[in-house]
Amino acid sequence: MPRLLQKLLTTALLFIGFATQAYEIEDLGDGLHRFIDDRHRSVFLITSEGAIVTDPLNKKAATWLNEQIKTRYNVPVKYVIYSHNHSDHIYGAEVFKNPHTTFVAHKLAAQDIKNTQMKTVTPSLTFDDELLLTLDDSTVKLNYHGPNDGRGSVSILFEKQKTLFVVDWIVIGRMPWQKLWSYDIQGMINSTQAVLKYDFDTFVGGHADIGSKADAARYLSYLDLLYSQVTAGVLAGNTLDEIKQNIKLDQFSDFKQFDAWLPLNIEGVYERLMEESGMGWRSDL
Repeated sequence: MPRLLQKLLTTALLFIGFATQAYEIEDLGDGLHRFIDDRHRSVFLITSEGAIVTDPLNKKAATWLNEQIKTRYNVPVKYVIYSHNHSDHIYGAEVFKNPHTTFVAHKLAAQDIKNTQMKTVTPSLTFDDELLLTLDDSTVKLNYHGPNDGRGSVSILFEKQKTLFVVDWIVIGRMPWQKLWSYDIQGMINSTQAVLKYDFDTFVGGHADIGSKADAARYLSYLDLLYSQVTAGVLAGNTLDEIKQNIKLDQFSDFKQFDAWLPLNIEGVYERLMEESGMGWRSDL
């Protein structure tokens, strides 16, 4: 095959691969479902009174999901809940825009959506600390636990289904994202400690694997050890390179991207300590 023809064929196949996006719906029981779009996940609840949808993800994904809710379940979407303010999770919400649909977010997420002119639906229902939504015999509890990732990031507990949905600040089966951009490390620890007091059996995150309460607790253990060991290295006067050499955390080596992202995680915590905690200009260090 001529080289030019081979190159054109390869390009065409790549284009087709990107153009044909595969979506999945996974039944979690009692009307709750997980929606999968490549690396992103959300959940939605189907009741006799209508549907509660969390993060729409993007316009193409939201369009597909909206059509599935219409054809498979034949119920209106009553609520669309934003987990936080990041565009890769909440774009595409306009697909669900309807007089009977209420868009929900924490007040800080709503503020950021408005101030930065994000191209998604501005929430009409906001809250400070806690909000309860009820459809049929199912209650969804939204809570803000303080800073963790992004702005206005909340936990979403489906009480009847005993399922917790949290985006970005808990990830099952994978390392935290690279250098922990937009993360408040201590805030993530605090927030995860708070939700582990809830009554849930199943954990669904905005990325990676589905898991259990024990899996979320193990993720917390990783964050605790990462944060404490980097902090101890800084207090001991070690350089960043020395800290990277000293921290192993091999008990978490089964996490996806462990080898590639552990040094980046360490660097991310180090930078937060230098800047946000002010350790970079402390006179006693």
